[in-house]
Amino acid sequence: MKRNAMEALKTWKDDPERKPMVLRGARQVGKTWLMKEFGQNYYDNFVYFNFDEEDELKSIFKTNKNPARIIELLSMISGSKIQPSETLIIFDEIQECPEALNTLKYFKEKANEYHVIAAGSLLGTLLAQLKTYPVGMVNLLDVFPLTFDEFLNATDPSLYDFYISIKKDQHIEEIFHNRLTDAYNIYLIIGGMPECVASWIKYKDPSKISKIQHELVEIYENDFSKHSGKVNSGRILMVFRSIVSQLSKPNEKFMYGAVREGGRARDFEEAIEWLVSAGMLNRVYNVSKMEHPLSAFDKLDQFKLFVFDTGLLKHMAGIDNTAILLKSDYQFKGPLTENYVLQQLRGQFPVEPRYYVDKSLEIDFVLQIGMEIILVEAKGGENKSAPSFKKYLAEHHPTNAIRFSKRRYRNDGAFTNIPLYLVGKVKDLL
Repeated sequence: MKRNAMEALKTWKDDPERKPMVLRGARQVGKTWLMKEFGQNYYDNFVYFNFDEEDELKSIFKTNKNPARIIELLSMISGSKIQPSETLIIFDEIQECPEALNTLKYFKEKANEYHVIAAGSLLGTLLAQLKTYPVGMVNLLDVFPLTFDEFLNATDPSLYDFYISIKKDQHIEEIFHNRLTDAYNIYLIIGGMPECVASWIKYKDPSKISKIQHELVEIYENDFSKHSGKVNSGRILMVFRSIVSQLSKPNEKFMYGAVREGGRARDFEEAIEWLVSAGMLNRVYNVSKMEHPLSAFDKLDQFKLFVFDTGLLKHMAGIDNTAILLKSDYQFKGPLTENYVLQQLRGQFPVEPRYYVDKSLEIDFVLQIGMEIILVEAKGGENKSAPSFKKYLAEHHPTNAIRFSKRRYRNDGAFTNIPLYLVGKVKDLL
């Protein structure tokens, strides 16, 4: 599968100011595959070390801080000479060896001619705990599940070729609009977890997808108790399992009392931070004003939590495939659509999306590009109604407003209607 993150790694390789690279992301999103594929295709060779599988590796880093000596020992273990710039050094599951993580700063300071890349499960949560984390001495890259465009490239390359050719204000013929909408519906069901996408390509069996998704959720829930550290794993599990009901509420705002009767912020704050840091949940803050800079207006006590993969959320909510494929209305269509939109928007812009709620007005997402603020409405079908959105546009006349829906790509007066399958291209279409 072609992953967009590969372009970031290629840029990193050629950057004279390059630091050791650390990949962050939830388990099973493809970090290990990405590192090996990068080494295979863009270096003469690569050496791979897994701290979870090879306990004896840890002793090297516990007794040595000199990169030259470490390289010498790793060369002997791998059986091949590690060459500066020509060999990619891969450290996987590095959270199992804090000393190795700390050593990255010495590679930056004393041996930056060597190309080092590292990753680990739940690394985001562990970095916050490790006093040895090399702050400022590493580059960071977030790895997410496959976005819709990556999914399309893997499952229908010819349709993907048309997709990437779409330009601003381009008329999209009905046949292509329908095919891309169908692909979007399939993506809602399968999601972007690499194992699910690979299974779909090979078997085209929805029952296999559902089984994989069920197993993935079980793996994640087991991780809560294994890797939660000082954070109460039971509370992490309670927050995670409450997400579907949280998103089912009218305004979708996260409510501590919905996790447990009488629940308060102090009971679940650490659990939420753990899940967000682990890459399991995406948090979107409400803002008091839709003005630049958005972060200055964050209401830190008001936020929504979404699942990092839409296919997993669909499975957790128990939505039948028929509801999605037959274009029917169902209770969870709005939250599932918003989850999808956020998943595609993440990483496109330097400033993370926000949302806005004030009395009778609700704006699903607020984007900041440079100094410009863009209002976003996300609709799961072709329904034209969006009264609060349209009322705000009529009264305030913002420069840019977008409605994502299943309707065709066109200008609808005060806003631009962009099909849901084009969310990943919105930066190019504005």
